[in-house]
Amino acid sequence: MSRIGKKPIAIPAGIEVSVNGTVIDVKKGNKTSSVETHGRVGIEIAENNVILERVGDSKESSAFWGTYRALLNNAIEGLNKGFQKSLEINGVGYRAAVKGKVLELQLGYSHPINFEIEEGLEISVEKNIVHVKGADKQQVGQAAAIIRGFRKPEPYKGKGVKYTDETIVRKAGKTAK
Repeated sequence: MSRIGKKPIAIPAGIEVSVNGTVIDVKKGNKTSSVETHGRVGIEIAENNVILERVGDSKESSAFWGTYRALLNNAIEGLNKGFQKSLEINGVGYRAAVKGKVLELQLGYSHPINFEIEEGLEISVEKNIVHVKGADKQQVGQAAAIIRGFRKPEPYKGKGVKYTDETIVRKAGKTAK
Protein backbone atom coordinates (compact mmCIF):
# COMPACT_ATOMS: atom_id res chain seq x y z
CA MET A 1 0.00 0.00 0.00
CA SER A 2 1.32 3.44 -0.91
CA ARG A 3 2.51 5.54 2.01
CA ILE A 4 3.05 8.54 -0.24
CA GLY A 5 -0.48 8.44 -1.69
CA LYS A 6 -2.03 8.75 1.79
CA LYS A 7 -0.53 12.18 2.47
CA PRO A 8 -2.74 15.16 1.58
CA ILE A 9 -1.14 17.87 -0.57
CA ALA A 10 -1.35 21.35 0.93
CA ILE A 11 -2.26 24.11 -1.52
CA PRO A 12 -0.12 27.23 -0.84
CA ALA A 13 -1.56 30.74 -1.03
CA GLY A 14 -1.78 32.11 -4.59
CA ILE A 15 -2.14 28.71 -6.25
CA GLU A 16 -5.44 27.50 -7.66
CA VAL A 17 -6.19 23.81 -8.19
CA SER A 18 -9.16 22.69 -10.29
CA VAL A 19 -10.38 19.33 -11.58
CA ASN A 20 -11.68 18.87 -15.14
CA GLY A 21 -12.72 15.24 -15.47
CA THR A 22 -9.49 13.27 -15.09
CA VAL A 23 -7.18 16.28 -15.50
CA ILE A 24 -5.96 18.29 -12.51
CA ASP A 25 -5.05 21.88 -13.44
CA VAL A 26 -2.70 23.91 -11.23
CA LYS A 27 -2.53 27.66 -11.84
CA LYS A 28 -0.47 30.53 -10.42
CA GLY A 29 -0.83 33.88 -12.16
CA ASN A 30 -0.40 33.25 -15.87
CA LYS A 31 1.53 29.98 -15.42
CA THR A 32 -0.35 26.70 -15.57
CA SER A 33 0.53 23.05 -15.17
CA SER A 34 -1.70 20.01 -15.52
CA VAL A 35 -1.57 16.36 -14.48
CA GLU A 36 -3.56 13.77 -16.47
CA THR A 37 -4.67 10.91 -14.18
CA HIS A 38 -6.49 8.78 -16.83
CA GLY A 39 -9.14 7.98 -14.18
CA ARG A 40 -6.73 5.84 -12.16
CA VAL A 41 -7.21 7.81 -8.91
CA GLY A 42 -10.06 9.64 -7.21
CA ILE A 43 -9.56 13.38 -6.66
CA GLU A 44 -10.98 15.46 -3.82
CA ILE A 45 -10.28 19.10 -2.94
CA ALA A 46 -11.11 20.14 0.64
CA GLU A 47 -9.83 22.84 3.02
CA ASN A 48 -6.79 23.93 0.96
CA ASN A 49 -5.75 20.29 0.55
CA VAL A 50 -5.88 17.90 -2.37
CA ILE A 51 -6.57 14.30 -1.42
CA LEU A 52 -6.07 11.47 -3.89
CA GLU A 53 -7.88 8.17 -3.36
CA ARG A 54 -7.33 4.67 -4.74
CA VAL A 55 -9.80 3.42 -7.32
CA GLY A 56 -9.26 -0.32 -6.76
CA ASP A 57 -7.47 -2.68 -4.41
CA SER A 58 -4.88 -3.97 -6.88
CA LYS A 59 -1.13 -3.50 -6.53
CA GLU A 60 -1.17 -1.43 -9.74
CA SER A 61 -3.81 0.89 -8.26
CA SER A 62 -1.60 1.51 -5.24
CA ALA A 63 1.37 2.32 -7.48
CA PHE A 64 -0.66 4.81 -9.53
CA TRP A 65 -1.95 6.40 -6.32
CA GLY A 66 1.57 7.24 -5.12
CA THR A 67 2.79 8.21 -8.59
CA TYR A 68 0.03 10.70 -9.32
CA ARG A 69 0.30 12.16 -5.83
CA ALA A 70 4.03 12.78 -6.43
CA LEU A 71 3.38 14.27 -9.90
CA LEU A 72 0.72 16.63 -8.54
CA ASN A 73 2.93 17.63 -5.61
CA ASN A 74 5.79 18.41 -8.05
CA ALA A 75 3.45 20.53 -10.21
CA ILE A 76 2.33 22.56 -7.18
CA GLU A 77 5.86 22.91 -5.80
CA GLY A 78 7.22 23.86 -9.23
CA LEU A 79 4.77 26.74 -9.63
CA ASN A 80 5.27 27.83 -6.01
CA LYS A 81 9.10 27.65 -5.69
CA GLY A 82 10.48 26.20 -8.92
CA PHE A 83 13.21 23.63 -9.45
CA GLN A 84 16.93 24.13 -10.12
CA LYS A 85 19.86 21.97 -11.17
CA SER A 86 23.42 23.26 -11.23
CA LEU A 87 26.19 21.90 -13.43
CA GLU A 88 29.91 22.54 -13.08
CA ILE A 89 32.23 22.72 -16.09
CA ASN A 90 35.83 21.59 -15.45
CA GLY A 91 38.62 21.66 -18.02
CA VAL A 92 41.12 23.97 -19.65
CA GLY A 93 39.33 26.09 -22.26
CA TYR A 94 35.90 24.72 -21.34
CA ARG A 95 33.33 27.55 -21.23
CA ALA A 96 29.64 28.27 -21.39
CA ALA A 97 27.70 31.39 -22.39
CA VAL A 98 24.04 32.22 -22.93
CA LYS A 99 23.36 34.04 -26.20
CA GLY A 100 19.66 34.83 -26.54
CA LYS A 101 17.73 31.54 -26.40
CA VAL A 102 20.86 29.41 -26.97
CA LEU A 103 23.41 28.04 -24.51
CA GLU A 104 26.78 27.91 -26.26
CA LEU A 105 29.23 25.39 -24.83
CA GLN A 106 32.90 25.02 -25.70
CA LEU A 107 33.94 21.62 -24.35
CA GLY A 108 37.18 20.78 -26.14
CA TYR A 109 35.65 19.77 -29.46
CA SER A 110 36.61 21.47 -32.73
CA HIS A 111 33.23 23.24 -32.77
CA PRO A 112 31.00 24.92 -30.17
CA ILE A 113 27.88 23.06 -29.03
CA ASN A 114 24.66 25.06 -29.22
CA PHE A 115 21.83 23.96 -26.90
CA GLU A 116 18.43 25.50 -27.65
CA ILE A 117 16.76 26.68 -24.43
CA GLU A 118 13.20 25.34 -24.34
CA GLU A 119 10.14 27.37 -23.39
CA GLY A 120 9.67 27.29 -19.61
CA LEU A 121 13.38 26.95 -18.83
CA GLU A 122 15.77 29.63 -17.65
CA ILE A 123 19.51 29.00 -17.97
CA SER A 124 22.17 31.28 -16.48
CA VAL A 125 25.96 31.01 -16.29
CA GLU A 126 28.33 32.29 -13.60
CA LYS A 127 32.00 31.55 -14.27
CA ASN A 128 32.04 27.74 -14.71
CA ILE A 129 28.61 26.98 -13.15
CA VAL A 130 25.49 26.55 -15.33
CA HIS A 131 22.13 26.96 -13.53
CA VAL A 132 19.03 25.36 -15.10
CA LYS A 133 15.76 26.63 -13.56
CA GLY A 134 12.09 26.00 -14.31
CA ALA A 135 8.68 25.03 -12.98
CA ASP A 136 8.58 21.50 -14.46
CA LYS A 137 10.83 19.09 -12.54
CA GLN A 138 11.05 16.61 -15.41
CA GLN A 139 11.96 19.30 -17.95
CA VAL A 140 14.68 20.79 -15.69
CA GLY A 141 16.21 17.36 -15.00
CA GLN A 142 16.10 16.33 -18.66
CA ALA A 143 17.77 19.57 -19.84
CA ALA A 144 20.51 19.20 -17.20
CA ALA A 145 21.08 15.57 -18.21
CA ILE A 146 21.38 16.54 -21.91
CA ILE A 147 23.91 19.29 -21.09
CA ARG A 148 25.91 16.86 -18.93
CA GLY A 149 25.81 14.31 -21.75
CA PHE A 150 27.71 16.60 -24.14
CA ARG A 151 30.95 15.88 -22.20
CA LYS A 152 30.59 13.50 -19.26
CA PRO A 153 33.27 13.81 -16.56
CA GLU A 154 36.17 11.49 -17.08
CA PRO A 155 37.63 9.54 -14.14
CA TYR A 156 41.32 10.48 -14.44
CA LYS A 157 41.38 14.29 -14.25
CA GLY A 158 37.68 14.99 -13.75
CA LYS A 159 37.38 17.07 -16.94
CA GLY A 160 33.86 17.49 -18.31
CA VAL A 161 30.41 18.59 -17.15
CA LYS A 162 29.13 17.30 -13.81
CA TYR A 163 26.37 18.15 -11.35
CA THR A 164 27.68 20.39 -8.54
CA ASP A 165 26.69 17.85 -5.89
CA GLU A 166 28.14 14.89 -7.83
CA THR A 167 31.43 13.32 -6.77
CA ILE A 168 33.65 11.80 -9.42
CA VAL A 169 35.47 8.63 -8.34
CA ARG A 170 39.03 9.10 -9.53
CA LYS A 171 41.13 6.32 -10.96
CA ALA A 172 44.86 6.02 -10.47
CA GLY A 173 46.92 6.88 -13.51
CA LYS A 174 49.94 5.01 -14.83
CA THR A 175 52.62 4.18 -12.31
CA ALA A 176 56.32 3.99 -13.12
CA LYS A 177 58.34 0.99 -11.91
